[in-house]
Amino acid sequence: MCGRYSLAIGYDAINDRFVFRGGVQLPMPFKPRFNIAPTQEVLTVVNPTGKGNEPRMMKWGLIPFWAKDPSIGNRMINARAETIVEKPAFR
Repeated sequence: MCGRYSLAIGYDAINDRFVFRGGVQLPMPFKPRFNIAPTQEVLTVVNPTGKGNEPRMMKWGLIPFWAKDPSIGNRMINARAETIVEKPAFR
């Protein structure tokens, strides 16, 4: 999962694209980012209740359901395709 990605759209374009529940605006400050890596916080838009979109900052990565410490996700960012079926974390 060593994937990085970009969020190239700006503040105004996101506010124009999404109607946020209760007229909420995006968290400030927010700028486009072109190298988002695992373990970094990134802007997301969620609709947890089905009643409207909400902007949230969330950590990009994978934390397995069985992890007692969220930092275990930091060690999972370099999964290898060759051994993925052997690793219990990816079952």
